[in-house]
Amino acid sequence: MNTINSDTRLPRSPKTPNSVEAPYSLHKQSLGQILRNDLGFLPVLLTLIVIAVFFQITTQGLFLTPRNLTQLVLQITTIGTLGLGVILVLLLGEIDLSVASVATLCSVVMGILSERMGYPAWLAILAAIAAGAFIGLLNGFFIAYLHVPSFIVTLAASISYGGLLIYLLQGQATLIINNDFIIGIANNYQSGLFIGTGLPLLVLAVYIGGVVYITRRRQQMGLRATHSLHLAATIGVPSLIVIGSLLLFHAYLGVPQALFILAGLILLTWLLLTRTAYGRHVYAVGGNAEAARRAGINVVVIRITIFTLCSTLAAIAGILAASRASAVASQINPTLLLQAIAAAVIGGVSLFGGRGSVWSILLGALIIGSLENGLDLNNQPVEVKQMIEGAVLVLAVTSDALIRRAQMRSGR
Repeated sequence: MNTINSDTRLPRSPKTPNSVEAPYSLHKQSLGQILRNDLGFLPVLLTLIVIAVFFQITTQGLFLTPRNLTQLVLQITTIGTLGLGVILVLLLGEIDLSVASVATLCSVVMGILSERMGYPAWLAILAAIAAGAFIGLLNGFFIAYLHVPSFIVTLAASISYGGLLIYLLQGQATLIINNDFIIGIANNYQSGLFIGTGLPLLVLAVYIGGVVYITRRRQQMGLRATHSLHLAATIGVPSLIVIGSLLLFHAYLGVPQALFILAGLILLTWLLLTRTAYGRHVYAVGGNAEAARRAGINVVVIRITIFTLCSTLAAIAGILAASRASAVASQINPTLLLQAIAAAVIGGVSLFGGRGSVWSILLGALIIGSLENGLDLNNQPVEVKQMIEGAVLVLAVTSDALIRRAQMRSGR
């Protein structure tokens, strides 16, 4: 058996060819490993491109027009915000089936306070968000403290909240919102040079600077360098998306204000999960709750706060939906829950917990929104849209299960 004297390793510099980085050399990775480890978002991106090209052809060039793409973005803001909360719950390996009901209920709370009781818009919005947070706290209590399965708790909650919103509306099917501030949340556009163009470019520049800084720090510390393909995609793809989106938006009315809200929520959630100890604890609990508990992590608190955040985001999603429709209704959208879960899973978040990024909700929501938008442009009935979206969700879950099984076999 070959042995290596540990003393012979001490004089070696991390930058020399014989350094400890050698076992992780990129040249020893297969193409499949590189794609799986570094470019895992590419299949989702390619799927989105295929969908866009298909509908561009079948709609005679209507799909990629600035006006339609702006409407598509407005359409996915509710799905994206709702799916962002779903991602948080999925990272724990749990599920929340009440998000669509919570979104509708909280929008009804806002509508009643604003239209029937005459409260200021800002107070009605805060009350709706607070109602969502309380609902999530209640769900988390049953799940974390009483150890009732999240599937049962949130399913029962969904049924109960559906009845509660009908009771609050007192038999009224639709409540029209006339408050200009609430209507403007999802219907205003930013076309100015500073906010409409400068702010997105500034955020992009900060993002690129952060990626370059982290890459150089890893190299200085002797850690494995990011593969060049991954680095190029990490910088290039967001740059193309941001610049291309700005050109399209400004060719119509400007950048939708709702998109700024969604991007801001994703950014804050990403910072919470990746730059704080709390975020590391969330991933740890999702990976192995018992190991996290033995490591000193308060699993109960993590679960309660995540369900609270999920329902809070659901409340914001309901506010965006009510703003865009200028009304709240007693009828819960039957496909909203499916779309939110599908957007999260299609984006790459694991149903088994502990793996996924909040940024994936953008690609997932764009795929779901593009399917629905393109089918609408082709005058397809509701049943066709539901069958296709259901099939896409099954494919995404199957892919997640197969990838996880392959990783377990390889010892990852």
